[in-house]
Amino acid sequence: MAGFKQVTSPAVLLTVNDIDTDQIIPARFLTTTTKVGLGQKLFNDWRVDPGFVLNQPAARNAKILVAGHNFGCGSSREHAPWALLDFGFRAVVATSFADIFTNNALKNGLLPVTLPPEPHARLVEQARSGEPITIDLERLMVILPRRDELLFVVDAFARRCLLDGVDELGYILSFHDRIAAYEARQ
Repeated sequence: MAGFKQVTSPAVLLTVNDIDTDQIIPARFLTTTTKVGLGQKLFNDWRVDPGFVLNQPAARNAKILVAGHNFGCGSSREHAPWALLDFGFRAVVATSFADIFTNNALKNGLLPVTLPPEPHARLVEQARSGEPITIDLERLMVILPRRDELLFVVDAFARRCLLDGVDELGYILSFHDRIAAYEARQ
């Protein structure tokens, strides 16, 4: 998985509350074990509306999705972060996330950024301009167009894995030499 230090991009605003995983990627598309192509089915049932935000040209190269409250609720499926990543998103910002979505996102290289309601509202207001915002994982900061800096928190181990571009197994394997030396001593 690609390392994540910082991403700068205009944001796609989808400030709907309680977006569940079946809305993110409908269950009928879960028959695949590959991640490739799932971005085409992202929010599939909402994309039938030509005016839907992901159908707009500005969404094509966006790397940041700004959602409302309780993003990723519903059933557990890794396909939801896979579809978001395959579409091109590297981060989702919301006022809250379902725990299982957060875990699946972090393990697959998608950064969920939780902001309290007031800073989230400032982000939404400034992101409407279409100007890029920056999410800096090293500094744990969202930087808005007017230089407003919003702090966020991420689990320290998940942050380390994202910065290094490894999953949990990749992290363990980074200690292969030390593990092999220990085993040789036994």
